[in-house]
Amino acid sequence: MLHGEDGIDSSGETEELKLVRLADVLFAARMEKLLNEWRSGLLHGGNASSEFPRISNGSNQSMETVFHHMRPALSLKGFTSHQLRVLNSVLRKHFGDLVYIHSNDKSSSSRDFVVYTDSDSDKENLMKEAKDERKRLAERKIQSAIGFRQVIDLLASEKKLIVGHNCFLDIAHVYSKFVGPLPSTAEKFVASINSHFPYIVDTKILLNVNPMLHQRMKKSSTSLSSAFSSLCPQIEFSSRSSDSFLQQRVNIDVEIDNVRCSNWNAGGKHEAGYDAFMTGCIFAQACNHLGFDFKQHSQLDDFAQNEKLEKYINRLYLSWTRGDIIDLRTGHSNADNWRVSKFKYENIVLIWNFPRKLKARGIKECICKAFGSASVTSVYHVDDSAVFVLFKNSELVWDFLALKRQLESSDGPVSVLHPLSKILEGGNTGAADYEAYKEICSSHVSEVMFSDQAETVGVKSRTRPNAQCETETREENTVTVTHKASDLIDAFLANRVEVETATSN
Repeated sequence: MLHGEDGIDSSGETEELKLVRLADVLFAARMEKLLNEWRSGLLHGGNASSEFPRISNGSNQSMETVFHHMRPALSLKGFTSHQLRVLNSVLRKHFGDLVYIHSNDKSSSSRDFVVYTDSDSDKENLMKEAKDERKRLAERKIQSAIGFRQVIDLLASEKKLIVGHNCFLDIAHVYSKFVGPLPSTAEKFVASINSHFPYIVDTKILLNVNPMLHQRMKKSSTSLSSAFSSLCPQIEFSSRSSDSFLQQRVNIDVEIDNVRCSNWNAGGKHEAGYDAFMTGCIFAQACNHLGFDFKQHSQLDDFAQNEKLEKYINRLYLSWTRGDIIDLRTGHSNADNWRVSKFKYENIVLIWNFPRKLKARGIKECICKAFGSASVTSVYHVDDSAVFVLFKNSELVWDFLALKRQLESSDGPVSVLHPLSKILEGGNTGAADYEAYKEICSSHVSEVMFSDQAETVGVKSRTRPNAQCETETREENTVTVTHKASDLIDAFLANRVEVETATSN
């Protein structure tokens, strides 16, 4: 059932309102008298005046005869939502041919009416019209709230070529905001992405894979700002170059406030609009050097189907530091170690709720002071509240968890001066093996920070597994890694956003 604003049912099908307060009883009696006079004037040719007097002294409430959807009606002004409920109750009880309607006009301002209907079928038609009007209003509100979603839907429906620079995470963000929750495996993710956006080109891959462009970029980074400076100096610095490579550039004009210019710097790198501008300029220059003739519009009709770009389309970096490139059409990666992880999950310890001043490098230094300089391979941030510690072997995992528990149970000077005391400061630091990570992440609830997620799931600042009976349970507590878990951790480690990474030399 659709309801009008303020809880008033515009269909006239509300439950009977019981009048308890004396003010409501008197108001209902007055409304019955006024409505009866107005109705009699319509039916018997009496005086159905265009405007009733105000309801009471000092009140702004008034009724005015108007037409609503070609029917005689009273326009109600100045009534509270409770008074409208009382009035609606009066109509239902005493007037079968009068209907209360709450309406919104094109400017979305609400109005209230008592409408006269001359038959049951006319009443049904009026209620249908009111329902359709509310539906149209709801659809307008939805359309006005959709915003950028319309752009995403249009790009998907038109199968346009999507251009980005090192854009795996950008595509993941677009997916999570406009398509749905991120799938649990990389294969499911790329299959779904390919169905929505079948043509994606990453300019970072273009610059690294194409021999000519790679040769051009070999002396500089292929980061967005560096590539823009190298390929488009005439735009960034308004300069002309004698470099023959740059002389074959595409002229790019930008229109700003109805003024066209050949250079523009609205801000700097990492500002979304300017990053998109730089990416487009890089793509245009790269296409020019691939042999696109921008004077022949027939070549530009469908970039996505052009054979000059075919080998670069639908390939994204999973991890550009390791050179892992995934094909969005097949879900396959060119990295031999992508499916078979080089990380041993039984060597991983998850630490969370440590002092926020500590970063990955500091955590590694503390652990290495206790267990030796070669004990830790890497430390990766999950977020500011949690890290993965990759130990050299699984024995060190058990030794670390046992030592942590021992230090937490002792208040002596040794525990205070111990290298791990910086990590355990505050008494809330949690540590666990990879199994606990899977348990925490598998919960249906989701918190922003990992430490909050762990507490919500119930894995608080305790050490897991329990160091007691360590020798007997070590074998049975060894982590059995499934393909799904392997994909999850690989995807995280390959595409992590590092607050700070400490890696052994």
